[in-house]
Order: sequence, then structure tokens, then C-alpha cells
Amino acid sequence: MRIERIQPFLVGRSLLVRVYTDEGIVGTGEAGLWAHHPTVYRAVEELSAYYLGKDPTRMEHHFQVVSRNTHFMGSVLSAAMSAMDIAMWDILGKAVNKPVHALLGGKVRDKVRVFANVFGATLDEFAESARQQVAKGFTSLRTTPMFRDFEKETPTKVIKDAVAIVGAIREAVGDEVDLGLEIHRNLTLNQAILLAQELAPYRILYYEDPLPPESIEAIAYIARHVDLPIAAGERSYNLQQFKTWIDSQAVAMVRPNLSLAGGFTQVKKIAALAEAAFVGVFPHLMGSPVNIAAYTQFAAATPNFVLMESFNADTHPLNAIVDRPLTLEGGYITVPEGPGIGLDIDESQLERFPYIEMGIRGNFAADGSVAH
Repeated sequence: MRIERIQPFLVGRSLLVRVYTDEGIVGTGEAGLWAHHPTVYRAVEELSAYYLGKDPTRMEHHFQVVSRNTHFMGSVLSAAMSAMDIAMWDILGKAVNKPVHALLGGKVRDKVRVFANVFGATLDEFAESARQQVAKGFTSLRTTPMFRDFEKETPTKVIKDAVAIVGAIREAVGDEVDLGLEIHRNLTLNQAILLAQELAPYRILYYEDPLPPESIEAIAYIARHVDLPIAAGERSYNLQQFKTWIDSQAVAMVRPNLSLAGGFTQVKKIAALAEAAFVGVFPHLMGSPVNIAAYTQFAAATPNFVLMESFNADTHPLNAIVDRPLTLEGGYITVPEGPGIGLDIDESQLERFPYIEMGIRGNFAADGSVAH
């Protein structure tokens, strides 16, 4: 079997990659550098010159060749290679009529736990949003505990409001529902420590990305001064970066993006490194039902998987392009047993969803400086 053609598609807010073989088997992958899909699209076209004519089942070999060819790597190339890798695993699964999770060692769970996001413009709205998600069956919630335009407020007020938001959610849902906090890199080092100390009584499952990830040493400093489990790594894009995260002992959970950090071939290695250090895997998920399906296959076969985003799996607008949308029930996604990643796409439907440009808007403090 050989790769005959490769075609990327910009669909909605997603970049899908289809890999066609001379045996009629077509694999589908997705790239995860969501803010720069047109750039990754061009990278997929450029890398296709290597992949064409190759055996799609030699995923590890292809990753080594492409990543080590000129020793120039980065998030754009890694996203393109990740999409290709996912598509090739999809091809292999279809070729042997097995789901990808069976090829990764088999299921260690029958369903994949997911969290629901909680939003609001007031404390009452945050509380009601949380109650509604629990009523749907979710046992894990996540929120960003900031009001709109918080960048223009004083750090003291931001911390005060964040504690009030978390308190309102806890009061609304009780102590038996997990609650994680996505800080979105919005704080300074000292603010992150002060806020975490205030939040300690609220039984937080994870404290995600309190700072930008460029300094692992700064995250490690926070970890030494707070009693909240830290989750980080969604911007990291290779095995070596995740080894540094794990070795730093700064994180209780790593956040590899399957469609950015090397696809199944590399992220299964990241998960193994984390497992050896008793670090959980909490994948970062953005994208279409293709990504959700691929992540579900990975989660099903990963012992130290913690949870992932549902991303509206059952109501995603791009479900219209897939033949077998995933099932979400009671805060879990059912692991599909179909071959490959468990679904396929109808290319005739893709034109219904034109690409949505992200653009650069910026976030600014009260004095006009860039806030985060």
C-alpha cells in the first residue's frame, strides 16, 4: 500500500488532512495549531512531496525522517506532521479492520470522561451554568474564573472576583463534582501564587496554565509555593519539551495536543514518560469531530489519562460532515469500535463550512499595554 494523494481542507475553524492510498483506503487527520491553519495548510502541501509514494503504515519511520531531515522544527511543522500521523494510523486501522485503540495496546477503559465548561457574566450566571452541566450528567467542570475585561481591573480585584466565582460554583454544585480552573496564562507569577493560596479550600482538581509556558522554571516556582495541582503543556509540541515538563516536577498533569505534539506516534511516548513519573495525561483538545474521535481512541488506550474536553461532541456543528458522530452521555464519550479513528468524513459536505479566520485582536490593560 502506498500514499497516492494528500489533500488538506480548511473547514470552519479546523484544518483536516485526507491521505489517499492506491488501495482505496483514505485516512483522515487534523492539525491543531488552531490560530494559524493557513500556514499549516501550506506546510502540509510542502511535506507531501516526501510522503507521496510511501508506505503509510511506517509512521515512526516517517516521523524520524521528516523531523530530523534538516533539524529545523517548530509548531507549524509539528502540526502538519501530527495531522499526517493521525491520518496514517486511521489508514492502518482501516486496513486491518481494527480501531486505533486496539493497535495502541487495547482499551483500558470503555468510555472516556470529559468535562464541561462553565461560563457567566455574573456570579449567579456562573452558578446556574454549573448546575445545568451537572444536571446533564457531567461530574467534572472547568471554568476561567474571570469576568469580562478583567485585564483593566487591579490585580487585587481580579483575585477577589476569581475567588468569588469559584466559591459560587462550589456552592452551586457541592463538593462531589470535580472543578478545574483554566487560567489561560492571565496572571503574573506573584498573582498566580496569591490566587492559588486563596483557592486551596475549594478542592480544585487542577490549576491550568497560570503563566505563559515559556519559562518552566517560573511554573516550578509557583508549584513549590501552592497546594494546587498544576496542569500545563498545551503549547508544547514535541517529546523533549514534555520530558522537561515532567522532569521539572512542576506539573501533576501534562496537556499534550494530539494534533500538535506528533500524533499518536509521539503522544503515546509522552504518555509513557508521564506514567513513569506518576503524572496524569490531560490532553488539550480543539477542533472538529475528527479530532474528538482521534483523542477518544488515544484516551481509551492510555492508563494515566485523566479527562478531556467534550467540545460538544454530540452537538458539534461539524457533525454534519462525519458518518458516525460520537455519543456523549452522562459526562462520558463512548469509545467507538469501528476501524481506524472510528468515523469518516463526507467531502461533499465540506463546502457548507467555509474557513473562519481567527485574526489578531490583542488584550489590553487599563493603561493600554498588552495584558496577556
